[in-house]
Amino acid sequence: MLNQRSDKVELLRIAEAVALEKSIDKEIILSSMEAAIQKAAKTRFGSENEIRAIINRESGDITLHKVLKIVEIPENLNTEISVKDAKIKEKKEDLKVGDEVFEELPPVDFGRIAAQTARQVITQNVRAAERDRQYNDFIGKKGEVLSGIVKRLEYGNVIIDLNRSEAIIRKEETIPREILKTGDRVKAYCYDVIRENKGQQIFLSRAHPKFMEKLFFQEVPEIYDGIIEIKSSARDPGSRAKICVNSKDSSIDPVGACVGMRGSRVQSVVNELSGEKIDIVHWSEDVAALVVSALAPAEIQKVIIDDQNKRIEVILTEENLSKAIGRRGQNVRLASKLINYEIDILTEKEESEKRQIEFKDKTEIFIKNLEVDETLGQLLVAEGFSNIEEIAKSSHEDISKIEGIDENTAKELKERAKEYLVKEKEDIGKKLKDLGVDDNLINHKGLTPGMLLTLGEKKIKNLKDFAELSSDELIGGYDEKKGVKYKIEGYLEEFALTKTEADDLIINARNIVFK
Repeated sequence: MLNQRSDKVELLRIAEAVALEKSIDKEIILSSMEAAIQKAAKTRFGSENEIRAIINRESGDITLHKVLKIVEIPENLNTEISVKDAKIKEKKEDLKVGDEVFEELPPVDFGRIAAQTARQVITQNVRAAERDRQYNDFIGKKGEVLSGIVKRLEYGNVIIDLNRSEAIIRKEETIPREILKTGDRVKAYCYDVIRENKGQQIFLSRAHPKFMEKLFFQEVPEIYDGIIEIKSSARDPGSRAKICVNSKDSSIDPVGACVGMRGSRVQSVVNELSGEKIDIVHWSEDVAALVVSALAPAEIQKVIIDDQNKRIEVILTEENLSKAIGRRGQNVRLASKLINYEIDILTEKEESEKRQIEFKDKTEIFIKNLEVDETLGQLLVAEGFSNIEEIAKSSHEDISKIEGIDENTAKELKERAKEYLVKEKEDIGKKLKDLGVDDNLINHKGLTPGMLLTLGEKKIKNLKDFAELSSDELIGGYDEKKGVKYKIEGYLEEFALTKTEADDLIINARNIVFK
């Protein structure tokens, strides 16, 4: 192909055939051939020369030229030429610095080694063009369900033939216990398409929650038409899933539409997901009603919602406990993902014990720090006071309205509360100094003395240390590894900061430290 004695027409046919086979532009193939010929020619004429090869797109003729750049004073005679010499050589008077002069080279047989080098260049360029073509073809299909044939299995990963392109389903993106064999036709969700020098570019998943949503999109016309909306979904791939749906048309039951006649629609999705059990939940603006539906078939007695911290306490009978939690915590875990709230399951007995402990702890704080008797401490907690600061900020009138507390007692309580807070601030200031906490952290807006003390004990002693934290490190959270959810303990978790508040504190610190 690279020997100039080769059939010129055949060279063009080869370029056309490769372009057709790889679905890439013929011009890319010919440009690759020219680059390959140039590289091989340098081996023949010397790498110090600048050589340009041109393949005639009509006839297939190959011409080689040595390129000389016109400069004022040539330093490298292999690649440069003076204006004077260029005018003499080309017999042109309009040549100037920066122009190029082409010196035609004789046709040669490049030899086996040079031809091999050229072949490698063509192969590399064709592969690069093929990768670009794949990327451009599939970047618009990100977020869609694609269908292909299993081409081969590699260390648990599944390589899928998408007709002239390959995709990969990584081991962790397959459905557990599902057996895929070479030649099987499968559907999968395209969650990413990226450029890579080596390996796969198209990444598919059968374990992604969006895969289930897209299958319902295909099976339920009302979802396709936009009448029914999928609000959220959660999956334990191959075992169980939950999907939350809502209807924009009050006359259409979203759950019934997704189930289909005799369960035909949901069964089609279940079959595609290798028998994965699917709970279809009717979405509601009322979070309490939503969590009750999400935890079915368990019967819920009471729901306590903490919107600020995105937590829900669910109280139920002992008989319903196992139903709500599910096998290995599966039911409550999926429900938590579905509604985006952390769900704590308590029996009526546990809830009663928890409230008693909280009541006792708050009472003891008032008894110890305000020097009141047990009856008065209990009375304050019963009236809704959770801490000493709330008493200090309350008016005499509000406290004296409590039955059993006169105006003098109210004033005394308020004074004691203020004195305690002043003393507490002084004590914390001394402890912060002993811990070596810097003033730049102490003065950071939004951090209370208690928070600063906790941070100091955790070796977070200056604003730079604080700025390098993440919100999860600050307030805690949950992560999941191999399907198992685990708790991340936060440094300031006990202070009930919201994620937004934590993010603001950290971002403000970074703006100061890294400005």
